[in-house]
Amino acid sequence: MKILLYGNGSSGNHGCEAIVRGTVKTLNDINNTFIVASENKKDDEKYGLESVVNLVNSKAPIKKDWKFFKAYLKLKFMKSYVDMDTLPYLTQMDENIPLVDVALSIGGDNYCYGATEFYAKLNEYYHKKGMKTILWGCSIEPDVVSKKEVIKDLKRYNYIVARESITYKAIKKITDHVALLPDPAFLMDKKVCKINELFERNDVVGINISPMIISNEKKHNMAYLNYQKLIEYILKETNYGIALIPHVVWEDNDDRVILKKLYKEFCESYNDRIILVEDHRAEELKYIISKCRFFVGARTHATIAAYSSQVPTLVVGYSVKARGIAKDIFHQEEKYVIPVQKLSKENDLSNGFKWIISNENKIKKYLNQYMEEAKEKFDHIKDKINRALNDEEEN
Repeated sequence: MKILLYGNGSSGNHGCEAIVRGTVKTLNDINNTFIVASENKKDDEKYGLESVVNLVNSKAPIKKDWKFFKAYLKLKFMKSYVDMDTLPYLTQMDENIPLVDVALSIGGDNYCYGATEFYAKLNEYYHKKGMKTILWGCSIEPDVVSKKEVIKDLKRYNYIVARESITYKAIKKITDHVALLPDPAFLMDKKVCKINELFERNDVVGINISPMIISNEKKHNMAYLNYQKLIEYILKETNYGIALIPHVVWEDNDDRVILKKLYKEFCESYNDRIILVEDHRAEELKYIISKCRFFVGARTHATIAAYSSQVPTLVVGYSVKARGIAKDIFHQEEKYVIPVQKLSKENDLSNGFKWIISNENKIKKYLNQYMEEAKEKFDHIKDKINRALNDEEEN
């Protein structure tokens, strides 16, 4: 079976890389060929994705044919950008991407960022080309799922796999062709790499922050101030070391910008207890995170690397995906996720972390149980998908 993976960012976002690696491991079969429609082939090659999938560019240069002029007229007179935005992708599909059996939309939370018409257009076009489509590992806010045009699009997919129960329950109201399965990155392997000697000397707290949570905070500078106070608490009141771990290094969305600022504040006084981890492939980052005793993270797939390695984790979230994943693991989101929008005092994060420390063993039990159940679900998903693609009823 030829499987196209599309709608994903490039591997400079190691969450995007982890999704591809986890998806291939989940659906791998001797007869399956995986093709990734890459937003940035150079970036994906840098992190070694060509070793597990065939990489093709996701877009082709636009030709000024009738499709272009139709899209131009819609843009000019109807202020509709969708046809023009999707044209490079559809052109590439027509000219350079071989026909596939199934197209998997693997962007995770693409439907959370206002691009629903864009992905609906791609979904519709792939069906016109005779392909089956699957919305894979998705998170969608329930109020988005309830929109009429989104319902029409979601029903067009042959199958939908939601990565957390909040999304699953919302989609289940409109279609039965939906399954609940943990994010594919839970299944991604670790790859051993050289790590800083700090991990040998100390129990280490891994810390990740992202520009995404800064842009979603309600009180100016409150997220940064909370991280500042958290690091201060760990260094002054505990014996733990700190590893600042970037998980996205895109030029316009780079975790290292904020992490370097935090590092510079503390490295002079605590140079033997705080480190800034260099960029690595997703599998190596998972290995480094697995060596932490605790983890505090903002990037979803950094926290998934921690969860799947049974590392007690406090999440600083901004959307449904963080809440839903935590709820599925711990049967509640409170205490395990602090929405960045609710940070109101400078010690909110420190107080949340103290609770994680005091409940370490309980959290590890939840994580172990979840991973055992997750592996069983992953074992059965291929059969469910095959049934859906062959229009068979599930038992």
